[in-house]
Order: sequence, then C-alpha cells, then structure tokens
Amino acid sequence: MSHPLYSLKHEHRVIERALRAMEGICVRIASGVEVPAESLSRLVDFISAFADGFHHRKEEELLFPALRRQGIGEDGGSLEVMHRQHEAERALIMALRRAVEAMGNGSEAATQRFVEDARRYTDLLTAHIELEDSVLFRLADEVLEEADKKSLGEAFRQAAFELGPNAIERYEKTASDLERAWAL
Repeated sequence: MSHPLYSLKHEHRVIERALRAMEGICVRIASGVEVPAESLSRLVDFISAFADGFHHRKEEELLFPALRRQGIGEDGGSLEVMHRQHEAERALIMALRRAVEAMGNGSEAATQRFVEDARRYTDLLTAHIELEDSVLFRLADEVLEEADKKSLGEAFRQAAFELGPNAIERYEKTASDLERAWAL
C-alpha cells in the first residue's frame, strides 16, 4: 500500500485508541463511576480535532477528489456514503460536547445522553474505519496513478505541517494516554 494510504490507516489505529478509551469511559459512567470532566473534554477535543478536523478533512479535501478524478464515486456511491458518515460523526461530536457541558452543570440526563451518543459514535466510527480500511483504501491503491499517490503524499505532509511542529506525535500521545487511563 502506498505511503499516503498507509498514513490514513495509521491514523485509524490512533483513532481506535481513543475509541477504546471512550468505550471504557462509557462502561465506567454506566456503572456509576464518576469520570472527571477534564478527561471527557480531552477525549471529545481529540476526536474533534484529530479524527474529524485532521483525518476526515484529508479524506474529504484530498483523497475523495483524487478518486473522483479516476471516476470513482461519480455516481454518488461509496464516496457519498463516506461523506454522510463523516457528517453523522460530526453531529455526534457536537452532541457529546453539549452533553459534557451539561454534565458540568450536574445534569443526570446529560450523563445518560453522553453514554448513548458516545456508544453511537464508537459504533459508527468503528464500522466506518473498517469500511475504509477494507474497501476504500484498497480501491484507492489500485486506481490511483503513482503521480496521484505522490501528490497525495505531499498534500498530507503539508496538512501535517499546518498542524504545527510535533502535532501528530502529540495527538498520538494523547490517544495513548487516554487509552491507558480509560480502556478496559
């Protein structure tokens, strides 16, 4: 598999660490264990900034257009499905933010909403990652020309550069820290 696609798959592994933390947090909350608001905010900030703001942005703004230029997804098929899933994930991230804020104000209903939305988010993103890893990235590796892959690789490096020095490493550390603290 080419470098830019390997890069996206690696980001999936980082995101999965945060999802394992989210699952552990949900189990704890459902069992009556209090989870510090700072941990909840850190987790939601991570999925918002890294999973959506960085990873999904690279897919939507760089990979999907490259695939469309090769005739993939012109019929509104798989790429449209991926985009709709990204939108559903964004809506859940916003719901999680609202729930964390309301939880800080002592709302029991918000705690339940957080658990429900976090589980929906985890289920949706886990299935989404599996679909991309097993279908979309394989297809991309087959249909993209070497020049397209090189161009994607350069664009991905530029996206990482725009995040700032060592940003990817900081996100990876955040995901690992969250997983270590909260995953079961």
